[in-house]
Amino acid sequence: MASYEDFQKIELKVAKVLEAEEVAGAQKLLKLRIDLGTEKRQIVAGIKNMYDPKDLIGREIVIVANLDTRTVMGIESQGMLLAASDNGGPVLLRPDKDVPPGSVIK
Repeated sequence: MASYEDFQKIELKVAKVLEAEEVAGAQKLLKLRIDLGTEKRQIVAGIKNMYDPKDLIGREIVIVANLDTRTVMGIESQGMLLAASDNGGPVLLRPDKDVPPGSVIK
């Protein structure tokens, strides 16, 4: 079990997808350019089988904003999006109302 103090260290924020494209040579990966209000970032996510890149543009998603940067297939990923798992694949979590990019999830 994680302690409450551990959970408090995680920064969950709303981001708006600005761009989305397939990662060449990858079966499941998309590269997303996102807006966090005060900064733009890129995230690599294994959601290609469930989402068409053009359908993601303008969508709000929830991300973990304070993870260490990782390199995935040579591409820097600056966060992680949150998704639920169902039998068909990942399902993106998102706010049920529009909120500004960078809004903190509490």
